[in-house]
Amino acid sequence: MFKKISLYVMATFYFFAGVNHFIKPELYKKMIPSYLDFHSLLNYVSGFLEITGAVLLVIPQTRKFACMLLIVLLIAFIPVHIYMLQTGWCPQNKCLPEWVLWIRLLLLQPLLIWWAWSVRKVKTN
Repeated sequence: MFKKISLYVMATFYFFAGVNHFIKPELYKKMIPSYLDFHSLLNYVSGFLEITGAVLLVIPQTRKFACMLLIVLLIAFIPVHIYMLQTGWCPQNKCLPEWVLWIRLLLLQPLLIWWAWSVRKVKTN
C-alpha cells in the first residue's frame, strides 16, 4: 500500500512541478545556465516532460519508461543545480542560503532519483 501511495504522490509532484514551468516560466528560466541557449524552449520542454512522466507513471504499461524518463531528467538537471551554486539563487528577490543549494544537489537529487527507481515496478492492479 505504501508503494502505491508513493507512486501517486510522485506522479502528483511531477505533474504540478511540470505545470509550474508554464505558470512561472521566468522563475525556471533563471535557473538555466547562461551557457545554454533557448531558455524558454528548455523550460517548456522540461515542464512538458515532467507532466508526461507524471501521466505515464500512473499507467502500469508505461511506468518503467516514465521512471527512466524522470531519472534522465533529474540527471540532466544536475548542471542547473551546480549553476545555481556558482551564481547564487535568488528567486523572487529572496536568496537561498548556499547550504540549501548544496542540500538540493547532494541530497535531494539523489533522493528523487532513488524514489523514481524504487517505484518502477509498483503493481497497481
